[in-house]
Amino acid sequence: MSRLVYILNGPNLNLLGLRQPAIYGNETLADVERDCLALAADLGLTVRFHQSNREYELIDWIHQARGEAGGIAINPAAFTHTSVAILDALNAFDGPVIEVHISNVHKREPFRHHSFVSGRADGVIAGCGTQGYLLALRRLDRLIGGG
Repeated sequence: MSRLVYILNGPNLNLLGLRQPAIYGNETLADVERDCLALAADLGLTVRFHQSNREYELIDWIHQARGEAGGIAINPAAFTHTSVAILDALNAFDGPVIEVHISNVHKREPFRHHSFVSGRADGVIAGCGTQGYLLALRRLDRLIGGG
């Protein structure tokens, strides 16, 4: 199985470190990418890291992953609660999928308690801050035949 992992980030995550730091922390998305690349190198994984505020771009990356990636870690952000299209795209991907949320969505507004993506995900990590991305990489490493 491919050792390539896509890490996909949805809307407003480009503002990480600036937007509501009491909820999302002070780390930027660049910090998260740097940490993911370092851990991936240690695990023998290759990472493609993407962020978009546009649903169709996330879907296009999921489609692209179908032909080349062993797994996907996705923080769909607000699309978690609204996007059947992202769910459908993930359902067409054969490898493992880990859903990541920086905050504990279950302690937040009731509309955030439902995730379309969770129905496809092989694991859900929520409330671990940006460390959740590293946990997702470690889990994907196991699921695609690593350590």
